Parts: sequence; C-alpha cells; structure tokens
Amino acid sequence: MRTVLVLGATSTIAQKTVHRLAARKMNLILAGRQPDQLETMKRDLEIRYQIKVSVKSFDALDFDGHEMFFSNVLAENDRIDGVLLMYGAMSDQREAEQSFAKSRKMIDVNYTSAVSILNIAASYFEKKKHGFIGAVSSVAGDRGRQSNYIYGSTKAGLSAYLQGLRNRLHKSGVQVLTIKPGIVNSKMTYGTVEDSPLLAEPEKVAGDIDRAILKRRNVLYTPWFWLVIMLAVKLIPEWLFKRTEL
Repeated sequence: MRTVLVLGATSTIAQKTVHRLAARKMNLILAGRQPDQLETMKRDLEIRYQIKVSVKSFDALDFDGHEMFFSNVLAENDRIDGVLLMYGAMSDQREAEQSFAKSRKMIDVNYTSAVSILNIAASYFEKKKHGFIGAVSSVAGDRGRQSNYIYGSTKAGLSAYLQGLRNRLHKSGVQVLTIKPGIVNSKMTYGTVEDSPLLAEPEKVAGDIDRAILKRRNVLYTPWFWLVIMLAVKLIPEWLFKRTEL
C-alpha cells in the first residue's frame, strides 16, 4: 500500500481528493492547522476504506520548521510515495493593492511556503527515484489580469517552479503534477463568485486530480475547458489585452 502526504488536507478540494485516494487503498497522512477537523476526517476514512490514516500539525508559514516536520513524518512512516500540496490563500485584489500585508500573505502561503516544503520533498524522492508531487496552482497564473493579478502572480510563480522541478526530477522517475483549477465552489471562493456556468464542483476537480496522478500527467486544467479558455486568453496580443477589463 502506498502512502500519500496531503498538505492542507482540510481545504475543500483536498477533502474530496483524499476519498479518491483512499478508495484506491492509499494510506494517508493528513497535515494542516485544524487538528479537530483532521481527526474527524481520519476516523471517517479509516472506517470507510480500511486504510491507515495519521494526522500531523503543519504550519505552511513556519519555514524554519519544515525540515523537522518532514523528518518527523518519515520517522513515523516506512516511506512516503507522494506529496500533494493543496492549500492556498486568496485576498480581494483591491484590498491587496492597498495592504502589502495581504499581498505578502498570498506570496508567502501560495509560493514561498510551497518552495520551502517541496524542495525538501523533492530531495527525498530524488534519492528514492520514485514517487510523485502534485500542487494546486491556478489558471489565474496563466496571465496577469487586473481583477486578480497579485494572487495570479503567486500562482504563476508556483507553476514556473513546478515546471522546473518536473524538469529536474524527470530523470529520477518522479512525477510532478501542476494542478490548475478554474473557479471552484470552495471555501476560498465562497461569497466572491456568483452563479456561473464555469463554476466547478470540488468532486469533479478531485476526480480529475486522481486520474491525472494515475496517468502521470504533467499539467492538469480542471475542468478541461479551462485549457481552451486560457489558451484563448494567452493568445490575445498585449496591446489589446491591456485594454480589456478581465
């Protein structure tokens, strides 16, 4: 049985994804900042799927503690076969423009912390010459738009980082999956997105993630139509794009 470490396990997408992994009899290490919710998830998953589930406290912003966190996870498990990074932060664009504290939180949560913990995981898998890394980026990182360019820039950085990591780890046989959701009905978007035909349910996104891991995909746009949408957006010439209100 394989073991997967899920960072940010209480996020909406993560909660649906772990059920997909558990159904395939993967043991799980649920990590996050809400121990009570993690314990509830642990009991449900163990009873429902008859797998081993453990819970670990993880603070994405405790950069100095990431090495110790990963060492403790390894000390308590024979091996780790995959790491999924599924947390993120999104502030209102206008508020972030006026408050560097809000901008910095998105930068540190979405990018800096990801580089910190995934560098450690990458070195582990590189030595083992097996495993997978998956991280939730966003279609918002494909092009800077006035409506969310600060958030989008953090995801653009994450996507570029994952692309380089994929290049580095390919020769070691390690999969690196960049997950690019569009608008998802989740805690992050609650109250900010009106009814839209583009709004995806987290169950759909979780299923796409699970299949992408199985197929050893490099980049996943989920739902699939975001690949077409973002291709069209990226093809708009800059002289015209800067006049839009996207």
